[in-house]
Amino acid sequence: MHPEETIVVVDTPQDGSKPASAAKARLLEVADDLFYSEGIHTVGIDRIIATAGVTKATFYKHYGSKENLILEYVVGRSDAVRGLLLGVVDDRTPAEVLRWTVSTVLENMSRPGFRGCPFLNAASEFPDRAHPVRAAIAEHREWYQGFLTDQLKLMGHPYPGDGADELYLLRDGALSCAYSGDPVAAQTAYERGAERILAQAAATVS
Repeated sequence: MHPEETIVVVDTPQDGSKPASAAKARLLEVADDLFYSEGIHTVGIDRIIATAGVTKATFYKHYGSKENLILEYVVGRSDAVRGLLLGVVDDRTPAEVLRWTVSTVLENMSRPGFRGCPFLNAASEFPDRAHPVRAAIAEHREWYQGFLTDQLKLMGHPYPGDGADELYLLRDGALSCAYSGDPVAAQTAYERGAERILAQAAATVS
């Protein structure tokens, strides 16, 4: 069954308020949408609470502060990316996995509501590198680069770490350019650069 087809049955309180678990999920869902589309510091807690249809008491019960909600937003985005990447490893070759990541990035640039990379956006709003949000972003990026390195190593790339750094840098630049500049140019350059890196591995194997 596809995740979106899963039906979750919960008990509804007699006063008509949202169940605790559903309320928490709704708060994060609303925050995820608003933080990405409008910016983290731009969106206030009152707006999130009103849009989610919960009380302030419910919000503070589940998250305690906006900072905790922001951190869960970043971690949730990271977990989603990890789940997607790990989900394609078992039935694809390393080359197919990397081409899948490239095609996914390209598709994201073309989707409605695209506003660049959520992690780069979040990092720009927290200049203090010691902040927990920046730490979560750094951990995500380290994991992602490690994933790319492992796939390039399996492909036989002569310098998998360097190739992963370059591939990730191409991704960052393409996402930023696609949002702030020319999306077509960004997509073309990113795809061209990624293919060059994959060709280096293929040439070594052959």
